[in-house]
Amino acid sequence: MRITVRVKPNSRAEGITGNPDGSLTISVKAPPVAGAANEAVVSLLARFFQVPKSSIRLVRGGRSRLKVFEVGS
Repeated sequence: MRITVRVKPNSRAEGITGNPDGSLTISVKAPPVAGAANEAVVSLLARFFQVPKSSIRLVRGGRSRLKVFEVGS
């Protein structure tokens, strides 16, 4: 399953909220430096979908706030 995500790095609190268009907005405390924010997003998605981190893959948007992740088992 592919999920479109808008990432908000350097947030005070971490969390996931749904948007009316079916995408997710994910707030992470990590800064957007050296992939730290991407790793934090993967950790949150893994907890949210109750799957291991290894089953979540960044498909598009490695250096953008808009990203596409693939979640599979």
